[in-house]
Amino acid sequence: MFRHLLKLIWKRKSRNLMLSLEILLAFVIVFAVTCFAVRNYQLYQLPIGFDHRDVWTADIKADNEHGAGGIDAAVYDQLKRGLEALPEVENVGFVGFSPFTRSTMRTEFNLPGNGRRVSADMSEISDDAFALSGIKIVEGRAFSAEDEGAPGIPVVINRSMAELLFPGVSAVGKQFTDSEAETRDKRMLKVVGVVDEYRNQGELMNPVNFILMRFSPLSSKDSVWTIMLKVKPGTGRAFEAKLSERLKSIRNDWSYEISPLDALRASMLKSALGPLIAMAVVAVFMLVMVAFGLFGVLWQNTTQRIPEIGLRRALGASAGHIYRQIIAEQLLLSSVAMLAALLLLVQLPITGAFGDSLGWDVFLLAAALSMAVIYLISLLCSIYPGWRAARLSPTEALHYE
Repeated sequence: MFRHLLKLIWKRKSRNLMLSLEILLAFVIVFAVTCFAVRNYQLYQLPIGFDHRDVWTADIKADNEHGAGGIDAAVYDQLKRGLEALPEVENVGFVGFSPFTRSTMRTEFNLPGNGRRVSADMSEISDDAFALSGIKIVEGRAFSAEDEGAPGIPVVINRSMAELLFPGVSAVGKQFTDSEAETRDKRMLKVVGVVDEYRNQGELMNPVNFILMRFSPLSSKDSVWTIMLKVKPGTGRAFEAKLSERLKSIRNDWSYEISPLDALRASMLKSALGPLIAMAVVAVFMLVMVAFGLFGVLWQNTTQRIPEIGLRRALGASAGHIYRQIIAEQLLLSSVAMLAALLLLVQLPITGAFGDSLGWDVFLLAAALSMAVIYLISLLCSIYPGWRAARLSPTEALHYE
């Protein structure tokens, strides 16, 4: 039966070529959308390394932000004391930039002695911000007052960074630099703790190497310009006006951009999912066009094959057999088109062109889901033409002109 169907498809290869190309193109588009969706779903299931619930940020906007003055330690103390005096606020800390934003800092780090170099994202964070944002240390400890005045800059790194720099051994207590060994202004960094993961841009951010560097108002050379607050559960957006008023009472010459992390997270997810939604709309439109074209071609094919169908009925083929043949032919044609597409697409995970974003797990799941969609469309489009062909009586078919 299978060989017979292949012969029938091959004899009508000129008619089936354009249809096969249309199915192939539809499969590729569905595959692309499915890969994007599967990868985003995978990322969404991974931990981000911090807790966004009941956490607010206030970004300081000052004219001298990039100037030499920065912020004095006394001003940080005023901000902390003044904000913690609010009944809604439980704790206050300072960070280099707010989570769930596009802000990022990236540089290369070096391990003295063997020249190993690792690129990583980084951010500065104060001692209080660890507990405030729910960052969990899995090895070592978080920053504390005992780090004040200690040689080297205390850092907390994520597990992927620790495994790259110090494979097979504990990273706690180890040191590395953030510049080439021969550079005079290099900084020595000392690992005091390790976290499983830290993805500052949220659930849809690809895992990266990350370093949290200790910020101290007393000893850090550079200032940070984002205040992070832990508020009591149930604190509403009305608190924003009260918080702004308190900040203005401390430094009236600055402006402040205040946001709950929940709102920043929702905005980040919306912007990250925008391309997926756009691709899905294009894919649905394409599938509708393919479905209409496929239905029309199958209708025309069954009409042209009425004498053939009548002869088969006259030779004893049942209506059910004719019905199954029409459907099987279309499913086989779809299989051939998708197989050709897969032979091209399989080069992507083999070559690693998209890295972890298109590994074998994503590829296989996306391919299976895409094939299921194309098979479903092919089945739906072939049901009525197959039913119509099966209803022909041998007498009608043999007298067809």
